[in-house]
Amino acid sequence: MAIRDILQIGDPKLKAKNKAVKNLYSPRIKRVIKDIIDTMHKNDLVGIAAPQIGENYRLIVTEPRKTKTRKADQADELRAYINPQIVNFSNEEVVIYEGCGSVAYGELFGPVRRPKQITIEAYDLDGTKFRLVCDGLLGRVIQHEYDHLSGIEFTEKILDYKQLMSWDFYVKEISSSPLQTEASKITVKQFSKIF
Repeated sequence: MAIRDILQIGDPKLKAKNKAVKNLYSPRIKRVIKDIIDTMHKNDLVGIAAPQIGENYRLIVTEPRKTKTRKADQADELRAYINPQIVNFSNEEVVIYEGCGSVAYGELFGPVRRPKQITIEAYDLDGTKFRLVCDGLLGRVIQHEYDHLSGIEFTEKILDYKQLMSWDFYVKEISSSPLQTEASKITVKQFSKIF
């Protein structure tokens, strides 16, 4: 439908309250989701939340795709999450470097500690409720985008600001490092519909 501008950190819409979607079949909501997906693809992101394009709805999309630096065991299909709720976080945590399209247009990375595995429930594009248990990069991206729905940027969770780095340095030094690669592997991906 349309590629939208990605709001940058400091924009009040990134901190505004996000409304639950009441009509899962609304043409407007379908259009917003399509815009989110188009914007994510155009900006080569692995996930994006509705408030990042100025739409204050509880909607996120993820799609960590295989690339030169991202292996198949870190990739997943395109998924939309309408009115998502993370219902379980593992006690085990891992550190992965994160970036964000809303922070220096995705050109800044830093280390963030989050639960290794999560369980999320949401509605898909067809209005079907589902549950997804996952870890690795998929679990990480979901948590990152889910934070956007509460007005939280990853910069608020960085462990050590002295370790902030540019995208170029991240690609050269971190993205293929053993720690980043191991923490990003998706070893759990259990999808089920909820009836």
